[in-house]
This record gives sequence, structure tokens and C-alpha cells, in this order.
Amino acid sequence: MDICEKIAYIKGLAEGLALDEATKEGKILAAIIDLLGDITDEICEIEAGCDELMEQIDAVDEDLSSLEDFIYEDDCDCDCECCDDDCDCCDDDEVYEIECPACNDVIYLDADMLAEEGMTCPNCGTDLEFDFDLDCDCDCDCSKEDEE
Repeated sequence: MDICEKIAYIKGLAEGLALDEATKEGKILAAIIDLLGDITDEICEIEAGCDELMEQIDAVDEDLSSLEDFIYEDDCDCDCECCDDDCDCCDDDEVYEIECPACNDVIYLDADMLAEEGMTCPNCGTDLEFDFDLDCDCDCDCSKEDEE
């Protein structure tokens, strides 16, 4: 039973009791029941608005996910298996993802930003340090190129 059904039940009980609104107690009970009805109506409107907003947020989330898939798709043509593991052997436009330990905001970086070995979190201002090796650990040629 939701809140709208509960107030309807209470109103039905009050009508069944045939409260005399001429008495002090009857006036108070009738006013309380009317107030509860108004509060319930407001809550139901807020819930409907929240439901509509959640549907819109879900739609935006799906659109954003599709856009991220399109932008960050793996367009590597090489045969090495390390490209899914943040290897830098195929293109220099690869984007890396880190999470700020203070605010848990996800920050996207490219290889040049990682080479700086640090930055300030754009969300909370925490100083972040990077100790990141762009070499991969696989047996492909990309890790040997960096050693030369």
C-alpha cells in the first residue's frame, strides 16, 4: 500500500466514523486529514517528477555510453594483444583513465599528460602523482621498440 492509498483509506475511515465537524475534536481531525491529503498530493507529484527525471537520466546515460563507445573504440590494426591493456604501440591518441583517490572522480588523460608525472584533480584540487610506465609487458614488438 503506497502513501496515496493510505491517505484514501484514512479518509474513508474518517467518513465512516461520521465525525462531527462542529466539535473541536472533529474540526482538528478533519483539518489533519485534509493536511495529510495535501501532503500526499505533493509527494505523489514529486515522485512522478522523479520518475520522469530518472527516465531522462537513463536515456542520457545510454546516449553517453554510445558516444563513448564511438569515440574510444579500439581502432588498432596491429596483431599484438596488448592494445586493450593501455599499450602505446599503436597510436599516440590513446586515452587513459584514472580515479582521484580523494573524490573518486574519473579523469581522462593522454600520454603527454601522463609524462608530466602529476596534475591537480580538476574536481577537488587534490595533487595527483603518476608513476606510469607506457611499456607493455607482452612479447610483441612494441615493448622492444621502447627499449632501443
